[in-house]
Amino acid sequence: MIGVNITNTTLRRNKKTLLLKLTVLVVMLCLTSWSGILKNEYPKETRKKININAGWQYLENNTDQISEAKQSLLWKNIDLPHTWNQWDAVDQIPGYRRDASWYRKTLNIESKNKSRYILYFEGSNITSEVFVNGKKAGSHVGGYVGFQIDITDFVMKGKTNTLMIRVDNSYNPEIIPSQKADFIIYGGITRDLWLNIIPDVHVSDMFISTPVVSSEMAKVKVGVKLSDFKINSKDCKLIISIYDPQKNKLISSSDYYPVSTAESLEFDLPKILNPKLWSPDQPNLYKMNVILFFKGKLVDMTEENFGLRWFHFDDFGPFYLNGKKLLLRGTHRHEEYAGFGAAMPNELHRKDMEMIKEMGANFIRLGHYPQDPEVYKACDELGLIVWDELPWCRGGIGNAAWQSNTSRLLKEQILQNYNHPSIVFWALGNEVYWLPDFPGGDDINKMNPYISYLNKIAHDLDPGRMTSIRKYYEGADLVDVFSPSIWSGWYAGVYTNYGPTLTKNQALYKRFLHMEYGGSSHVGRHTENPVSGDGMINEDEWAEVSNQLGVANIAQTGDWTENYIVDLFDWYLHVSESQTGFAGSAQWAFKDFATPLRPENGIPYMNQKGLVDREGKPKDSYYVFKSYWAKEPFAYIESHTWLDRSGPVGKKREISVFSNCKEVELFHNGTSLGKKMKHKDTFPAGGLTWEVLFNEGNNSLRAIGISENNSTVYDSISVHYTYKKSGIADHINLNQIKLDNGNYLVEATMQDKNNQRVLDYEGRIYFAHDGSGKLMVDYGVPDKSQVIEMANGRAVIQVIPGTGKAVFEVRNQDFKGSYLVIDDTQEASSLIIDGNSKNQRK
Repeated sequence: MIGVNITNTTLRRNKKTLLLKLTVLVVMLCLTSWSGILKNEYPKETRKKININAGWQYLENNTDQISEAKQSLLWKNIDLPHTWNQWDAVDQIPGYRRDASWYRKTLNIESKNKSRYILYFEGSNITSEVFVNGKKAGSHVGGYVGFQIDITDFVMKGKTNTLMIRVDNSYNPEIIPSQKADFIIYGGITRDLWLNIIPDVHVSDMFISTPVVSSEMAKVKVGVKLSDFKINSKDCKLIISIYDPQKNKLISSSDYYPVSTAESLEFDLPKILNPKLWSPDQPNLYKMNVILFFKGKLVDMTEENFGLRWFHFDDFGPFYLNGKKLLLRGTHRHEEYAGFGAAMPNELHRKDMEMIKEMGANFIRLGHYPQDPEVYKACDELGLIVWDELPWCRGGIGNAAWQSNTSRLLKEQILQNYNHPSIVFWALGNEVYWLPDFPGGDDINKMNPYISYLNKIAHDLDPGRMTSIRKYYEGADLVDVFSPSIWSGWYAGVYTNYGPTLTKNQALYKRFLHMEYGGSSHVGRHTENPVSGDGMINEDEWAEVSNQLGVANIAQTGDWTENYIVDLFDWYLHVSESQTGFAGSAQWAFKDFATPLRPENGIPYMNQKGLVDREGKPKDSYYVFKSYWAKEPFAYIESHTWLDRSGPVGKKREISVFSNCKEVELFHNGTSLGKKMKHKDTFPAGGLTWEVLFNEGNNSLRAIGISENNSTVYDSISVHYTYKKSGIADHINLNQIKLDNGNYLVEATMQDKNNQRVLDYEGRIYFAHDGSGKLMVDYGVPDKSQVIEMANGRAVIQVIPGTGKAVFEVRNQDFKGSYLVIDDTQEASSLIIDGNSKNQRK
């Protein structure tokens, strides 16, 4: 019996062993299967994303009849992105085209079973209608946000299809932003356009939230939406994986999540221990991968980047990121570029963000509308905290249609940008009650309930971020963060009042940021005696009003020199960098931009408050910010655009070097003027200033900076100085300067009777041209503008050369004709005609 019992026991044990081995084998096969999935051993293309920017035709015709558009013979070949306001935004004709146009493209649609065909617009201004093979497939109202049109039911698979799109940026008071906004509302398909081919059953959206984050642990949740087709949820399964910034997978490939409903799903994912946090200094990005199985078959896969960070304000105090105090150092950015308008290629979007980061900023306000997807991608990757703004800019509150459009656009903005860790603030608008488009549109009894409604929308959709608004005092407590209007030294008062004004406002608002400060500067315009900050104009906190006629301010009476703006920014940063409990600010604006409201400016129709010009060339003020914020060592002598100067014998001039180095030495004509240490609390230039006695003629200046790690940086300029004061303006001299790019400059200088340059001449002049070659005009930059104010008696325009004779003219009312004749077979010759015509008027 004992032997039998032993045998039976052995058999039972063998059976258990066999079952265990079989179980292990099955598990290993399953794991191998899941592992194969995560090693890309699955169909490579569950969805296709095809860029269709190339090969379009454009018709500038506002007809709403597609048959009329088809028959037109005036179609032109173009590529996207495209705007019809590329040039007229800054030409010399008041206004710009606000109308409708058509786009057309033939597209071969590949045949894929069980697939949907989706057109995805990154942005189209401002209303769009889509036709496929002559039939309307869909439409969208509102610009600056992405949208998609499902064209599946309208395409012919495996055949050539015709897409036609009507886009309209006509004045429409029911669509934000108001036409009274101080920027161009560019018309056209201004961003990339994609054809997405996706499975019938697919992941339509994924929203990643991080409800709990600390330096020790992070909780991550994901909301997943599946395609809204009739799906039996029991047939669906999801695999969700997270990869850390070093691409290590954090969730096992065998984890899967059952689908309880085909409409909306939410999953709590395993905790992430010791997370790598996202911050401006270390913009760590995680990746989430979602794989969808339908009836046992892998049908779709999608992925999104996200970041782990947390933030808060102290009441009436500073901003904190990841538990550490962070002074928000920011600027603003309009979406446009010289020669492109708003239709910018991605590399130019990226260039702007990289220059802002290089300047040392950690914060950007996207004013006054959501921007290209490339901008958010760059901010995530570079580490720029974002204030993302609904395009409610001026115009007040509108009618029921206006309110419906506005609230819908806010929802679209939040949902499409939800996963970007860079976004911290959803801004509900700017100067919203100014210049109402509807009767009673500035009535706070109507506006406040609506702003509260928008605030609720934002928090319901995204409880993890803050809401904000700028310059709507009556609603300051309706949002999480408020910015008043403080323009000390430009639209109000003097810049030395900034400190007291800042302190006063800090005590008024529980969570306070200062959005917008600065002023305009005309590149190359300088003065030996800039306006000072010693109380020239009385402070008036409320002076930034829509009508400035009754307000005395520097914006109206100042000379718009680069010197003054350098001093203003230097003072502001000198204050803000040391202000106790200050959360942060954003300068207005990073880059010059076009506006229909400023024909009288130095470059007509340009808002010239940028730190760089409209094609990204830094002004002096850019280097002021670098001196406070940048990490890469540099030195910059003020100024590279001030190389011709004058003054009496024996008069010393103060030279500033803007640098982030600990020590700088300045040399004049090879002789050291001494070393100076940088002190951030010293104004101006952190104490890096020297008194220089210029020689008559050419003077060399060289700065040598020693950084904190003892590396060396250099900067040098050559200044021509004269002791002789010029006489009154007598004539304009024209000259030709060859450029490295094959073009040349026509240079105009105002001169007195003795042919000395008149450095204080600031009048507007007009360039004209006949014959071969072409003037580069309507770019809105100093060397590509046909109409421009002189800067220190000088202006230039760039010319694309042609073959043969060309005649260039410059004139204004007082100086009626200076000519430059250029022939490719002869040297340039200059003729002065009516050179003594000063002060003559018709």
